[in-house]
Amino acid sequence: MTEWEEPGIDRGWICNRCQISLEVQKIRLQYSRVIFALDLPVCPGCGMILIAEELATGKMAEAEQVLEDK
Repeated sequence: MTEWEEPGIDRGWICNRCQISLEVQKIRLQYSRVIFALDLPVCPGCGMILIAEELATGKMAEAEQVLEDK
C-alpha cells in the first residue's frame, strides 16, 4: 500500500446531498489488484468521496499508466 495526501486540498467542502462538512479519512482504492491508501474528503452521512481533478488526472493517471505498462 502507498500513502499520499494531497497538500493543497480545501477542507471546507460540504456534501450537496447531506449538507454536511466533509471529513478527511483514509480511503483504500483498488486498481488492477493494487491497493492505494489515500487521505481524502468523505461525507460522513452518505459516504461519497471527493477526488480532486488534479489527483484523478495527475497522480492516479500516472499510477494507472505504470501498472498498465507492467
